[in-house]
Amino acid sequence: MRIEPLAAADVEALAALAREIWYAHYPAIIGTAQIEYMLGRRYNFETVRAELRQNGLWWDKLMVSAEMAGFASYFLAQTPGEMKLDKLYVHPRYQRSGYGGMMIEHACEVARGQGCSRLALAVNRNNRSAIAAYQKHGFQIADAVVKDIGDGFVMDDYIMVKPVMGDV
Repeated sequence: MRIEPLAAADVEALAALAREIWYAHYPAIIGTAQIEYMLGRRYNFETVRAELRQNGLWWDKLMVSAEMAGFASYFLAQTPGEMKLDKLYVHPRYQRSGYGGMMIEHACEVARGQGCSRLALAVNRNNRSAIAAYQKHGFQIADAVVKDIGDGFVMDDYIMVKPVMGDV
């Protein structure tokens, strides 16, 4: 297993992996119409390639043997000292193997290297398995928000935070 920076050449494989993961997990939580809308906005090739060129924004891929098994994206937030874990996904056949925790720790290392004291994320309030996994890795619910994302869709999320400095 290794965590590597995502390259522009990986974008098509990333989009295919995202689609597979989202359809395995989210239909009962947000429905297929919102899945399609969000995949189209968050994983279209131009958007991801543009993000790969941005300073203060990172994309990682999780490689298990020669297969991309997961990915993460995180960026320096507008709140000083905070990094936002924007995406963290592991294919279902690789879940519960510690890979998600390794990717969280990798994001924490980058956050510490950038002088951040906490890692924050948003997770759908009905995504019980993800909430439990984040809590297992030291995140706590700090807030709840509903955000209009367009086309009649909303993200109904908890904001979770984890300290990354010192003895955590």
